[in-house]
Amino acid sequence: MGLTGKLVAAIEFRAGGDVFHELFTHKPHHVSTTTPEKIQSCDLHEGEFGKVGSVLFWRYTHEGKEKTAKQLIQAIDEEKKSIEFKMLEGDLMKLYKDFLITLHIDTKDGIDLVTWTLEYETLHDDVEHPISLLSFFIDMTKDIENHHLQKA
Repeated sequence: MGLTGKLVAAIEFRAGGDVFHELFTHKPHHVSTTTPEKIQSCDLHEGEFGKVGSVLFWRYTHEGKEKTAKQLIQAIDEEKKSIEFKMLEGDLMKLYKDFLITLHIDTKDGIDLVTWTLEYETLHDDVEHPISLLSFFIDMTKDIENHHLQKA
């Protein structure tokens, strides 16, 4: 039996939380233009961008290796600026029984925070916690911020 875990990181995003939420919810296929070293593509396999029940297929580079992820958009809350991606297939599913990525924008005292939450269950006790993946998301958030600040 595997271990369950939850990792959370909140990163200040100076380019506007609405921009970040819009990008991942309605235009994830544009993420590769903002951080091409990390994300190579996001293709729609089923449904519509920005709709619950849609399936996305990502190509990305993590730890120097090309990887893939097939995800179901499980939930979207426009008011709370959150989206949940349930992992269906891909490299992560070789190590984890379940994997849920939640992306949420919080605004406190005029500061937008991008919060990444990874909830998972490993296939075996010896599988590492996905700390490097959380770091990947933090770095990707910074890349996207820099891209949008340079445009402004």
